[in-house]
Amino acid sequence: MINTFRSVVQFKELELDPVVRRLSTAADIGDLRAIAKRRLPRGVFDYIDGGAEDEHTLGANSSAFSKIQFEPRVLRDVSELDTSTTLFGTEMAMPVMIAPTGFGRIAQSQGELAVARAAERAGIPYALSTMATRSIEEVAAVSDGPKWFQVYTWRDRTLVEQMVRRAEAAGYVGLYLTVDTAVLGRRERDVRRGYTLPPKIGLDTIIDGAIHPGWTWDFLNNDPITFANVVGMHDMDGSSAVSLAEHMAAQFDSSLSWDDVAWLASIWDGPIILKGIQTVADAKLAVGAGVAGIALSNHGGRQLDGAPTPIELVEPVAQAVGGQIVIICDGGIRRGSDVVKALALGADAVSIGRPYLYGLAAGGERGVDHVLNFFMQGIRRTMALSGVRTIDEINGDLVKWKSSGS
Repeated sequence: MINTFRSVVQFKELELDPVVRRLSTAADIGDLRAIAKRRLPRGVFDYIDGGAEDEHTLGANSSAFSKIQFEPRVLRDVSELDTSTTLFGTEMAMPVMIAPTGFGRIAQSQGELAVARAAERAGIPYALSTMATRSIEEVAAVSDGPKWFQVYTWRDRTLVEQMVRRAEAAGYVGLYLTVDTAVLGRRERDVRRGYTLPPKIGLDTIIDGAIHPGWTWDFLNNDPITFANVVGMHDMDGSSAVSLAEHMAAQFDSSLSWDDVAWLASIWDGPIILKGIQTVADAKLAVGAGVAGIALSNHGGRQLDGAPTPIELVEPVAQAVGGQIVIICDGGIRRGSDVVKALALGADAVSIGRPYLYGLAAGGERGVDHVLNFFMQGIRRTMALSGVRTIDEINGDLVKWKSSGS
């Protein structure tokens, strides 16, 4: 009996590194989200995780992928897989881009620096937000990988132009222009919490901080969080707590139009992606405007609740303008299989936001590495099980929409 017991019972080696322990339990992005929720103060987590109003669009962005069914081919030699692709002349290890998200340091003190370094290791492009907590130059100093800069059109166009010139000088290869923030969506989780950026200290935040000591220690032992790209250039640079809605209402230009796209092109020689296209009609106008790419996006469900989901836009947009402009599916991507589905419907690449923020909150830079490896392995597995060997072999024959009754 003792010999039998010994043959089946093997004790795990004790892991002393808490980050390794946490990440080893994360089988998918949902697990990382759960870890982030435990580790972050409630207001911080809700800012990262939340959407607009009733959050119908937030949920639909991911659930829409379940409406797509694979039609896998078998008995094909998939012993050698190639997930690489080229976008805007840039070699990518997989067709995934890091989407621009603001306020990275609220998840973990390294913030955007950690994400940029992880993206370089993974061989994919990184996009820095105007509302980042690390500057254009700081990110360039830690990453030699391909970098994009995301632009909001502030009322002060001189300030916008200065940031664009700084991105050019720092070697950024392209610009994202966010076009779906004429006004800020009503993010009711933030309203309920009275959440400000940077976080404002009060009795509720002191209590919340006390029950999240890891995040609080990290927050208090690092430099104050600011809107790093505009520090010293504007009277609302994030050096004091400010409501995001008030900030955007005061600084962002709701008169943004197609003329402004032409203006941005006049001061930038590289590719421009319009982030926030949500109709076929606007995709066609983007082609006419001469931009290099569009990101089909509803801002992660954070703007107009009831907006179309990006994955359901991919096929009609690809049928209308595919081959004329690069199409990026932005929103709801949670697995490598989601990436393959988006490509099969006509996207050239996808971009991810919340997944890497969950990883950053769960395990810092190693958490972001974990996320990007999860996507790479998921893409490879899906390709192998579907009978495709290269990104170019992924096409519309690979998937179909489920019938409403299935």
